Amino acid sequence: MASIRRTLSPYQDRSHQNGGNVSPFSVNSPSHKLNSTSRFALGVRRFIGGFLLGLAPFGEFEDVRTPDFSFEVNRPPILDVKEDIVVDKVELAVVKRENVKERFDYVARKQVIVVTPTYNRALQAYYLNRLGQVLRLVPPPVLWIVVEMNVASTETADILRGMGIMYRHLVCTKNLTNIKDRGVHQRNTALEHIEHHKLDGIVYFADDDNIYSLELFETLREISRFGTWPVAMLAQSKNKAVLEGPVCNGSHVIGWHTNEKSKKLRRFHVDMSGFAFNSTILWDPKRWQKPISPSIRQLDTIKEGFQETTFIEQLVEDESQMEGTPFGCSKILNWHLHLEAREVGYPRGWLLQKNLDAVLPIE
Repeated sequence: MASIRRTLSPYQDRSHQNGGNVSPFSVNSPSHKLNSTSRFALGVRRFIGGFLLGLAPFGEFEDVRTPDFSFEVNRPPILDVKEDIVVDKVELAVVKRENVKERFDYVARKQVIVVTPTYNRALQAYYLNRLGQVLRLVPPPVLWIVVEMNVASTETADILRGMGIMYRHLVCTKNLTNIKDRGVHQRNTALEHIEHHKLDGIVYFADDDNIYSLELFETLREISRFGTWPVAMLAQSKNKAVLEGPVCNGSHVIGWHTNEKSKKLRRFHVDMSGFAFNSTILWDPKRWQKPISPSIRQLDTIKEGFQETTFIEQLVEDESQMEGTPFGCSKILNWHLHLEAREVGYPRGWLLQKNLDAVLPIE
């Protein structure tokens, strides 16, 4: 309902300058009569306008107000909020989709550092591709260090780039007096690289012409300090297979597979592909309570066949610091077949590109 409030002038008793004693707001005042008439006319107009708007076919309309009147506005109801209301705690949740299994496949794994010496020969591309395909199946992290002599060939680089695994392509620049020491110096180049960059992981010497099972690389991550296992080897006569490596009681090394000829000469009867070790032994000997000593390297002054035992003697003191793997050392995880041919005769007309790939002639 409309309400009108007039504020009385504080000067209603004051005489006006024109000398009149009648207040402009008195009942008898002509201005009062004029205001009453105008107010009545305005009220009639608003009544008629409101009546006509009520008959108009509109769903809703704006309330037009004049500054002379104020209307009550509908306000939202006041809620009576009680103080003892407890709001449930808010929890964040992951909405699961139906028929979708949760996957938590991240596992912190040790890095496997595979060291492979290689050189130009007829089957080099085949060997590198075969080993690379096995390493692709090993769960990461895996670092493949491939070492060549004198120069890094573009053919080897192309194979490594196309393999899809993490690798480092190194070059050994050592001047050789005996070609048989080639692998020794190539492995030492990789050891220098690991020690200089403090690469953390399990180091494994994997020649490109050996045969490896996928299980072998999976067991490497179980090694703490030094691990070893038996290797099946094809005898030099190539008419029988022999074992070389540890005899184990569980994971404890208690003896060695060997023959009478080398039994008294070698301390540890292990093939180069039959052991792996923690890389921190190279650059953090204090971790293993080892005295600070010259860098651990293979020696080119040692006779062929004794490289393994002299190198291992720099890593461990005896069998008590070794770990036989897998449990019981009862599985053959890799083979050393000695099948490398000195000279491979390709059919007439075939092209050999730097001893890596054979190209058929175009007929």
